[in-house]
Amino acid sequence: MSGGTLAAGTPQMSPAGGPHRRVKRVAVLKGGSSLERKVSLRSGAQAQGALARRGYDVVAIDAGPDLVEQLREAELDAAFIALHGSDGEDGTVQGLLEAIGVPYTGSGPSACMRCTDKVLAKYLMREAGIPTPDFHFFRESTFKELGAAAALADVELRLSFPLVVKPASQGSALGVKFARTSEQLPGAIVGALSYDKKILIERYVKGRDLAVSILDAQTPGEEPVALPVVEAIPREEDFYNYESRYEIGMTTFVCPAEVGADATARAQELALQTYRLLGCRGVARVDLMLDEATDELMVLETNVVPGLTETSLLPLAADAAGISFEELVERILSSASTR
Repeated sequence: MSGGTLAAGTPQMSPAGGPHRRVKRVAVLKGGSSLERKVSLRSGAQAQGALARRGYDVVAIDAGPDLVEQLREAELDAAFIALHGSDGEDGTVQGLLEAIGVPYTGSGPSACMRCTDKVLAKYLMREAGIPTPDFHFFRESTFKELGAAAALADVELRLSFPLVVKPASQGSALGVKFARTSEQLPGAIVGALSYDKKILIERYVKGRDLAVSILDAQTPGEEPVALPVVEAIPREEDFYNYESRYEIGMTTFVCPAEVGADATARAQELALQTYRLLGCRGVARVDLMLDEATDELMVLETNVVPGLTETSLLPLAADAAGISFEELVERILSSASTR
């Protein structure tokens, strides 16, 4: 396995203390006002329960206008971020926590910004030689003020159908639209623009939907580690959409993915390269496609606050690696102690 060996062991941090700082009182930040609120509440509840079972004094906070007031009153040792979507994943809450001096889990503001903006992340990957599907991006204002609609024929010619149209900064496949013809493309663009003012149009890769979760090493100074590869196989849709991700029974998950040793090693190495390139820390999940026509792997995007629900991929991968859910959550919490 690239990037270090993975073994379940004594968690890096415990209520009795650890190699860094003593952490006993933890706020789990969840909910918020993003379109992924429901999923965030589920992830947060799972994390809250796991930390309580490990002996932490846990304060659950539904992020809202009184967030700073609640954080100050709680007298916290750390914040566990389970906020999905805007604010929780774009660096906003991370910057706020830094401003008031509360250690927090996961990546910092700059990495969150790079990962959440799919367009920026794809340009960075392209420049670094990490394979990602070909794409073009447009802002809403480009269509209104610069006549971008006249360029769509060129995009179709360069990328060819089918095409995937994505909001630049939404997660959980929200707002993702498919266009199989020129007639369908304008509608897909309008649909994606209803979620974000910036979109990308990407070449569709038909193949196997894979995910590699990354955890920082338990010992400071060691390389991050890649968990076993997960394959998501939707049962009713031809792509892994929002319902497939969060409705129990909608998707078959295979972990470790049955893709062969070479593809497994390559997927893990690409995930680790992407994790380092974008500056992630603590935990992240890198999504990839294995092209059925060429057997080539393509990196799609990186999620800095992976889900912790019953159908989420990170807990599944951790379990396959011999890491219990409680150990996983505590390992994520340990990233707050090293800031």
